[in-house]
Amino acid sequence: MSSPRTRRYDLIAFDWDGTLFDSTRIITRCIQEAVRDVGGTVPDDRAAAYVIGMALIPALAHAAPDVPKEKYPELGERYRHHYIQHKDDISLFDGVLPLLGALRERQHWLAVATGKSRAGLNEALRSVELHGLFDTSRTADETAGKPDPLMLHELMGELGVPPERTLMIGDTTHDLEMARRAGCDSIGVSYGAHHHDNFDALAPRFVAHSVAELRDWLLTHG
Repeated sequence: MSSPRTRRYDLIAFDWDGTLFDSTRIITRCIQEAVRDVGGTVPDDRAAAYVIGMALIPALAHAAPDVPKEKYPELGERYRHHYIQHKDDISLFDGVLPLLGALRERQHWLAVATGKSRAGLNEALRSVELHGLFDTSRTADETAGKPDPLMLHELMGELGVPPERTLMIGDTTHDLEMARRAGCDSIGVSYGAHHHDNFDALAPRFVAHSVAELRDWLLTHG
């Protein structure tokens, strides 16, 4: 028989890129190359990284405001082209697998709330042998993109978990704003796309500067 859920949070939802998956630099480069391919003004690293976590086309449009709307389909295709070339270069951050295993042992439900597409997330889950570690997931193409709280609302509704028993973990202000709008607590991680100085206004419970720090906080306070 499973032990009772006695911890602070029943549901822990993770962002994917930049939180569990070490992909920030590659995604930034792919955005820049895609914009260059369609003749737009190439964003600098900070501007390209800022949109990580958003749904693909809104992210690319934000990063390349001078690209006309009629070129958005081509822009998306060029991004996917460059990303496919580098997908095998991307890996989990060190310590992520033991962290997820420890949380499962403590009877937390685990979910993914990501700006990736369903096809992209499924491919990532297969490539790193994570299939079955997560209880559920939502992607930007099957619900609303961040920071809209709909994907968290859907995850909580599916598992019957109230906001006060839900924790969102992410590396961007989009993640933390989504959690705030959903009425959930959040944790920011500083090793991803956004600088942690931008997190303060969104009042995360904690900012982790490494996976080890994240693990220690969750096993003590989660």
